[in-house]
Amino acid sequence: MDLNIDRINELYRKSKAEGLTEAEKEEQAALRKAYVEAFHNNLRGNLDRMKIQRPDGTIENVKDRYKPKNK
Repeated sequence: MDLNIDRINELYRKSKAEGLTEAEKEEQAALRKAYVEAFHNNLRGNLDRMKIQRPDGTIENVKDRYKPKNK
């Protein structure tokens, strides 16, 4: 992942200095998309493991709070 971030930053600096070719623009878009997906997956994983303790002492999983409830 660090290599992807370095490459994203490198392409950003190049875009500001001299511009990017079409291939570089596509590469930059793909790298950014992969980065955002990895970020979301990491965040979702953290939230899935998180628990909330209510004032009454009950413990609830965060992931269970947002499951659709049958009516």
